[in-house]
Amino acid sequence: MPTVTSADGTVIAYETTGRGPALVLVDGSLCHRDFGPARSLAAALADTFTVHIYDRRGRGASGNTQPWSPDREIEDLAAVLEAAGNDAYVFGASSGAVLAADALNRLPGFSRAVLYEPPFIVDDTRPARPAGFTTGIEAMIARGDESAALKTFFRDVGVPAPIIQIMKLTPNWKKLKALAGTLPYDLHILGDTSRGVPLDSARWASATAPTLVLDGGKSPQYMRNAARALSEALPKAEYRTIPGQTHIIKATALAPSIKDFLTA
Repeated sequence: MPTVTSADGTVIAYETTGRGPALVLVDGSLCHRDFGPARSLAAALADTFTVHIYDRRGRGASGNTQPWSPDREIEDLAAVLEAAGNDAYVFGASSGAVLAADALNRLPGFSRAVLYEPPFIVDDTRPARPAGFTTGIEAMIARGDESAALKTFFRDVGVPAPIIQIMKLTPNWKKLKALAGTLPYDLHILGDTSRGVPLDSARWASATAPTLVLDGGKSPQYMRNAARALSEALPKAEYRTIPGQTHIIKATALAPSIKDFLTA
């Protein structure tokens, strides 16, 4: 298994598949190479790109040097980008889309990007996230109650309570508990973008790489509004909708839009 070493010494595990221009995929919350959409999406893109997927710190086979900060995650991406030849496209989903957008602001080696459904709250189409939400999640994790942290998070993103109860009975709940400690990382990456107010475009003022921001036609309206808002905040971006899709990535539906934009 290939690894790279981030600036703070953290070992980051990654793998590569396909042939063509380099493309780095950035997972959202509670996902890594062995748990989430990365491998299926990489397989759907491998006929066009050399696809690099990696475990974000604290997940899968990657390390988790403390203290964590958003800067460390961008340094991790920089290490993967170096392994890709310092010239690559980037795709990010959900909170990974936000991380990828922040990386565009700082890493010039990412020449083009596709971002799928950043989970901002930019208006009143859903309630703003409470001010103490992240610190509450952190407190649950600190006392070893990963299940409570997961339930709180899933309720916030709109998973019905009966579905959460069913999830707790599945083998995947144990895997989710192992990842719960990284939930605050994604929440801190979102920063103050969940208050129900417009985005501050100054955050991405230097992210001048051509970018496509996508959403799914069946996703909640607040999330679709967030995607459009990010496309308007980025200096050089466009916005498109993939009909019939939701926040849950289906590789066969998403891959054509990625290929179309990145190979244009």
